[in-house]
Order: sequence, then C-alpha cells, then structure tokens
Amino acid sequence: MTRIAALALAVLLTAPAAAQTNLTVANWLPPSHPLVAEVIQPMTESIAEATGGAVTATILPAPLGPPPAHFDFAVNGVADITFGVQGYNPGRFRTTALAELPFLGDSAEAISVAYWRTFDAMLRDAGEYDDVHVLAVFAHGPGEVFVKDGDLSGPDALDGLKLRVGGGIVHEVVSALGAVPVEGPSSEAYQLLSQGVADGILFPYESVNFFGLIPQLSQGLAVPGGLYNTSFFIVMNRARWEALSPEQQAAIDGVTGEALARRAGRMWDRADAAGRAAMEGTLAIAPASPEQVAAWTAALTPLVNAKLAEVDEAGVDADAAFAMLRAEIEAESSE
Repeated sequence: MTRIAALALAVLLTAPAAAQTNLTVANWLPPSHPLVAEVIQPMTESIAEATGGAVTATILPAPLGPPPAHFDFAVNGVADITFGVQGYNPGRFRTTALAELPFLGDSAEAISVAYWRTFDAMLRDAGEYDDVHVLAVFAHGPGEVFVKDGDLSGPDALDGLKLRVGGGIVHEVVSALGAVPVEGPSSEAYQLLSQGVADGILFPYESVNFFGLIPQLSQGLAVPGGLYNTSFFIVMNRARWEALSPEQQAAIDGVTGEALARRAGRMWDRADAAGRAAMEGTLAIAPASPEQVAAWTAALTPLVNAKLAEVDEAGVDADAAFAMLRAEIEAESSE
C-alpha cells in the first residue's frame, strides 16, 4: 500500500459517521388501524427513502397521552411528529370547519387533496399552525347515520335519537337535525351502543367495521356527500424541522403535503369500501330520500353559514376558500 493510500484509509477510518436524524412519531391508535398501517408507517418509510437514510422516523410503541394532547406534543417537542383530530381541541382550529361541512363529497381522496390545496393556498394565513410544520391535513370519508333500530325513512327520522358523536362539527350537525348528541371517543362506541346509552352513531363505513359495531346496529342511511367529515393533521415540531438541512426539508416536503393527503384519502376510501362490504347481509343501508336531503340541507344551512363566519373571523376569506375547496373537490372527483 502506498503512503498516500494508507493516509486516505486512515482518514476514512477515523472520520465521524455521517450525521443521522431520527424523529419520534407519537401514536394513539392500534398499530393495525389503517391510519397507522397504511399512512403513518409508509410515511416514515418515505421520509427515510427520500432523504437517503439521513432522516428516519420511528413510531413510538406506546401512547404518550390521550388523543387531544397530540398537537401540543408536537408544539412542545414531546414527540417530533404527531397526528390527530383538530376537533379534539374545541375552538382551537376554526379553519378546519371547511373540510368538515355536510354534503362535500363521496370520496375521501378528492376531499383530502382539495383540503390540502386550499390549506396550502389560503388557510395557512390564519396562523393556527404557526408553532409547527404541517406535513398534511386531510379528511376521512363521508360520515353516515347508523342505528340499532327504528324507522329512518322520513325527514324527521333522527328526531329524539341519542347518537354518539366525536369531536368537530358532527355534534352540531346532530343537534340541528333534531337528535341528541352523546359525546364519546371512538374506543367507547361499542360500550355506548351495547349499554343503550346511544341509539346509534354517526361514523364513516370504515369505523363502524373497525370498531366492531356491525352486530350492534341494524340499519344505516347513506346521505349523498355525507353529513360530515372529520379533519386530521400530521405535524412536526418546528425546531426539529428547522434543524434539518434545506435539502432534507425539500426531500420530506416532496413525500408529504399533497402526496401524503392523497395517500390518506385513498386509504379511507379503501377502508370505507371494505367496511360497507362487511355490512352486506347484516346491516341494511338505504339511500337518503330526496325529501330527507332537502329537509336536512335546509336545517343545516344556518350551521354552514355560522362555520363560514368562524373562518372569516380567523382571518381567511371564507367564501373564497370554500369556493376553492368545492372546485378542487369537483376537479379531483371528475378525474
């Protein structure tokens, strides 16, 4: 070996390994849940691939706390990346109302992509996410009505029914349609139904199936465009984001944002299709009648107007943002 070659080898052996960043990802759902298995886990793999292994992300094996705490976990650096439901923090995220309004559409993919584009173009201006770096916002599939028994055929079908709801706009939707909202996390839905605390539930098809609720229910009502959607976020601690190199940031942005919103929307659509298929022969699903749609549209119009006013109050032109969202949903749905 020449003296120069020997010197070069010595330099290689003594040089520090290339710096690698490992990001922690908080999780509050079962690992088998499609949001974890088909969105969050693939996201971590995409980040590693896009950065050539320089940035990796590891999903923590146990929850750090309840779902409503996860946005602040990212703000405070308890975890580097978190995901959750904005509606679990009432009053904090007014712009998410746009993506949760009734009758938006039947495809979670179309709604999620449109939501991300509208967020990126207009909703950021509200400053609700200034303390974090946003990796994605998206929505699950259209929320429908499912009940244990009763007649769902008329415009007053929901009057007086006790319906389990989660966070976000769905509480107000249920109230506007004459039903009684029963608050409770998804994990308690089975108990609320089996013990008679709730007569039914508003959920997407996926969730009815995933949480084992089909045996508890007898019928459902498919409302065109859904009665609501639930908005989700995936965010990263700002300090950890700013510590990455510009090249690493660009690589991660390339596999998150719209691409991640689309991945999430496609996941919900697949899961909803599987959920509805699982109901066949057990849980009867009927389409909402034109009379029901007309009556419920009228009943929910004041709520829609109130939510748009809240978006205005957040510093965003609500009418323009809503018009963009609807146009993008239509464009995505027609492809």
